[in-house]
Amino acid sequence: MGEPVTYRLSSGIAVVTIDNPPMNALSGQVKNVLETVFEELNARIEEVKVVIITGAGGKAFVAGADIKELPGLNPEKARVRFRRSRQLFLNIERFDRPVICAIDGLCLGGGLELAMCCDIRIATEKSTFGQPEINLGVLPGGGGTQRLPRLVGMGIAKELIFTGRLIRAEEAKNIGLVNVVVPSGEHLMKAEEIAQVLCEKAPLALRAAKEVIGRGMNMTLDNGLILEADLGSFLYGTEDQKEGALAFLEKRKPGFKGK
Repeated sequence: MGEPVTYRLSSGIAVVTIDNPPMNALSGQVKNVLETVFEELNARIEEVKVVIITGAGGKAFVAGADIKELPGLNPEKARVRFRRSRQLFLNIERFDRPVICAIDGLCLGGGLELAMCCDIRIATEKSTFGQPEINLGVLPGGGGTQRLPRLVGMGIAKELIFTGRLIRAEEAKNIGLVNVVVPSGEHLMKAEEIAQVLCEKAPLALRAAKEVIGRGMNMTLDNGLILEADLGSFLYGTEDQKEGALAFLEKRKPGFKGK
């Protein structure tokens, strides 16, 4: 059996696939290899324009933690586990390129927490989402209590976390948890289509926009506006900004170089 997480990188798009049958549980080993994969992508950052994370098998993107690992946990071991998950997910969330999540099937617990670290989420109609940790006598420990309210609002997040209720893709889209819902089997194709669009955008502006939005969510509005102005002003000194303006005036497609 091969590694539970692999990636392929072609034409600037890295596709990271979680393959831990039968349900792609987010075991300790999966987290370790996922961490290594993103370290490798970071080492090849000049080759990477967009990252897509998906799951193999069709039953689940990631169905949650490996429940077999939970009975042996005590408070101290759980704290270590949470610390490692927190750092892994922060690294993915703060990765210096856009990250798209392509979801097909179950996206529960740690799987949803992983998906929420991504910038854009694509899901098939059959996909199911939830934070069912309450049914195991615990709470989401990989950022679910923090990222879910930021995405869907506090009231909806509390209801989903308190009840452990599972929702289908269309409801997830309606509450802002998912960006796009597609027919079964088309999630990766749609993610690659969006990735191709992003590959054609000005790289520095794209990365600046991701940074301003991500950091600004944890700032006051006044400080967020200052950050926006600082990075926005910086972009006016780039070759890409000049190229973008000239291309618009000359009615042609811009050739951005990331400079």
